[in-house]
Amino acid sequence: MVPYLTFAGNCREAFEFYKVCLNGEITAIQTFAEAKMEVDDSFKNRILHAEFRAEDVFFMASDGNSGFVVNPGNNISLTLDLTDGKEQERIFKALAEGGAVTMPLQKTFWGATYGMLTDRYGIHWMLNCSKP
Repeated sequence: MVPYLTFAGNCREAFEFYKVCLNGEITAIQTFAEAKMEVDDSFKNRILHAEFRAEDVFFMASDGNSGFVVNPGNNISLTLDLTDGKEQERIFKALAEGGAVTMPLQKTFWGATYGMLTDRYGIHWMLNCSKP
């Protein structure tokens, strides 16, 4: 399970801050433009995906999607990275019961099956399944 943080346009700045505070490193960072995503010009240089490591600490983050408004509590998700599609479907369905699906499981441009939901307790989940 990996924490996934969403920032309001200052993901790069936050990662530079965490790099100093936690004596870590930014191991991956990609903008919307670098991924050739169709977004408004004001979003092209925002972070689509970033990864951070410092000893036993690992988390991922982004500047969210266009239209996403960061509010305290909605900017942290738990990510499950799976390799078994049937298990991904089972977990997704179980977590969604009594909750709300934000993005149904679907194929992505990065070659995985991915979906998002908020469970009945208000916890945000992202399930990613990459076939080995």
